[in-house]
Amino acid sequence: MWYWTKVLFFILLGAIAVWLAFEYLTFPNISKLKTENPTTTSLIEYRVTETQAQGKTPRKNMYWQPIEQISPNLQRAVLAGEDARFFEHEGFDWEAIEKAWDEAVKAGEKEAKEEGDYDPDSWIPPMPKFKRGASTVTQQLAKNLYLSEERSFLRKGREAAITYFLERELGKKRILEIYLNVIEWGDGIYGAEAASRHYFRKSASNLTPAQAAYLSAMIPSPLNVFNPKKNPKRVRRRQRVIMKGLRYIKLRY
Repeated sequence: MWYWTKVLFFILLGAIAVWLAFEYLTFPNISKLKTENPTTTSLIEYRVTETQAQGKTPRKNMYWQPIEQISPNLQRAVLAGEDARFFEHEGFDWEAIEKAWDEAVKAGEKEAKEEGDYDPDSWIPPMPKFKRGASTVTQQLAKNLYLSEERSFLRKGREAAITYFLERELGKKRILEIYLNVIEWGDGIYGAEAASRHYFRKSASNLTPAQAAYLSAMIPSPLNVFNPKKNPKRVRRRQRVIMKGLRYIKLRY
C-alpha cells in the first residue's frame, strides 16, 4: 500500500512539474509591451477563426493611437463603466470581487428558492446563471491579449499571473493605452479610433463626454447585450449611468 502511495505521489509531482514547465515556456513576454504595440490579440484571432468557420470574410478595423490622442472623456468614461478604482488597485479590485461574490450568492439563493431546492441548514450557494463581473481593466487586458474564451480554473490562474505581471511591468498609463487600442467595439471594430470613426465619423481625440459614455456603455458585450443595433435602449440606459459617474473619475498620470 505504501509503495503505491509513493508511486502516485511521484506521478502527481511529475505532472505538476510538467505543467509548471509548460506554463513557464509558454508564458507571454510582457516586458516587450513597454515599447511594442500589439498588432493583434487572442480575442481578435478567435473572432477571425469564428468568422472563417461561418464561411465569411473576417474584418479587422484597428488604428493605433497614443493615449495623448485619445480623448480624456473616453479614458474617464471607460474607467467609470469598467473600473472606477483603476488607479487605486494593483490589478485586482478585491472590494468588487467580494461584492460580486455576495451578489452571486444572493442570485443563487433566489434561483434555488424558485426551483424548490433551497434548504437553509445544508445549502451551499451555487453559481447563478448570470454572474456580475468584477474584472478590472488589467484583468480584461490580460484575457483579451493572451487567453482563450474557455472558462476553467487553469485559465483563471493564468489570467491572474498575467495580470500581476502587467501591473508590475507596465504603468497605469500604458495599461490603459493598450486596453483602449485593442478592445472590441463591434463586429471587426477594435480600439478607440476605429470605434470613434465607425460610430461618430470622427477621431477618438474629439469625442464629447456623451459620445465617450456611449462607447463605454458598449464594452461589456458589443456584439450582443450592448449592441446598439440590437439593444439601443440598453446602451442608452448604461450611457446615462456612466455620464453620472464621469465627474468622480480623475486621471492620475
